[in-house]
Amino acid sequence: MNRDALVLWLDELTIEDIPVAGGKNASLGEMIRNLSPLGINIPYGFVVTSTAYYRFLDHNRLREKIKEILRDLKVDDVTDLSRRGYQIRELIKGGEFPPELSELVKRYYNELSEKYGTHAVDVAVRSSATAEDLPDASFAGQQETYLNVVGAENVLTAIRNCFASLFTDRAISYRESFGFDHFNVGIAVGVQKMVRSDLGASGVMFTLDTETGFRDVVVINAIYGLGELIVQGMVTPDEYMVFKPTFQQGYSAIIEKKLGRKDRKMVYGAGEDRTKVVNVSLSDQKRFALEDEEILKLAEWGILIEKHYSEKKGRWTPMDIEWAKDGLLNKLFIVQARPETVHSRKE
Repeated sequence: MNRDALVLWLDELTIEDIPVAGGKNASLGEMIRNLSPLGINIPYGFVVTSTAYYRFLDHNRLREKIKEILRDLKVDDVTDLSRRGYQIRELIKGGEFPPELSELVKRYYNELSEKYGTHAVDVAVRSSATAEDLPDASFAGQQETYLNVVGAENVLTAIRNCFASLFTDRAISYRESFGFDHFNVGIAVGVQKMVRSDLGASGVMFTLDTETGFRDVVVINAIYGLGELIVQGMVTPDEYMVFKPTFQQGYSAIIEKKLGRKDRKMVYGAGEDRTKVVNVSLSDQKRFALEDEEILKLAEWGILIEKHYSEKKGRWTPMDIEWAKDGLLNKLFIVQARPETVHSRKE
């Protein structure tokens, strides 16, 4: 992979490319290359690299301006921090893309649209902080997500907003408090085909019981609609538990199904409102969001993903996985996978 590239397709990446692509995107590339051949569906897309982010800063001569705004900042003065943070974010949002970068983004977006048989494909635009010298970049930037973004110009705006998210008040405060250089933390932005889970279901899956650390189960949570509500904890999901040893022997392996309230769901909006939250009908609330065969398919994928990452790391690596069911295609997809943080670190 070319470290100087400004934009890359997901399948050009592997897990080794976190410094330029961010953890989320590197993981997607790793899975598309290694797990798509095993039948796991992963939506395609491209990444605007951290190299592009730094090019954007330099094109707009923003480094010195940002340093000047942050000079003599006292992070415990919340009002002052808020004022300076806002100034920096507005500077970045007002910046212009280097012509070669904006042309590349448009070209990749148009090619992605063609791949999905449309002139303007609906995408999710997600930021992913990158930090060469920090063990965990998750704190480095407020992770921004823009769903149902349509059209190249709107994608460029969302990318700029993701760049600005590296300078939320919280992120500035954290880096200042620990003495991290603001420019040693970069940001990459993933642009990925949306899964129409607004017409289906979505959720998270863990390849262990996160409460007890028991490693012989896959735990799946499911809600209707787009996955943001489950990430934000706004809806009580269904919960399904699959026993790995029984599953791998080919027997019925769903050992628990708990019905969640699932009383609201996020769907596509119209115009400026790309998404909106609506109520779920009582009859749907009383049904499980997934059929048994779908639960077992996700469990199978979860086990394959855990096996791949465990082999890659040379030790058991339980996984935290986001999935989505496309209601138009009636197909399941994996949209994200990362090592589960609590128990994998204890090992």
